[in-house]
Amino acid sequence: MKSYVKIYGPPMMKALKTLQKIAIGMPEVCIMDTTIEAASIPTAGPSMGGPGFALDSPEEVMTFFTDVGDISEERCDTIISKSGESVGEFDFYFEWFQKPNMAQIENLINKIDEALEPIGVKYTLTTK
Repeated sequence: MKSYVKIYGPPMMKALKTLQKIAIGMPEVCIMDTTIEAASIPTAGPSMGGPGFALDSPEEVMTFFTDVGDISEERCDTIISKSGESVGEFDFYFEWFQKPNMAQIENLINKIDEALEPIGVKYTLTTK
């Protein structure tokens, strides 16, 4: 199950980095966003199990998240979605490892509200 975020208004990069920071502290999710997709490089074809990413080692992931905040090597292994699904019309998604309950979704909304309010962007959240 994924919670998709659509961001409205600049500063887009600051909003994406803020959402990444939220995700680092949520071990129950992995993520994908437009900046991670842009950094992706097909390194494996379908015969090798699907698309690979340039961010395929903990060291590369740690470097990518350097300006976001502290991230453990263990979290580097789980933070980026391996589903291969694009963000599509959205800017970001939180992919839940297990189906979330309403309290978890409400907690995510509260975290996003608090984090994005000072930035001044609006967003929508769609969970499906």
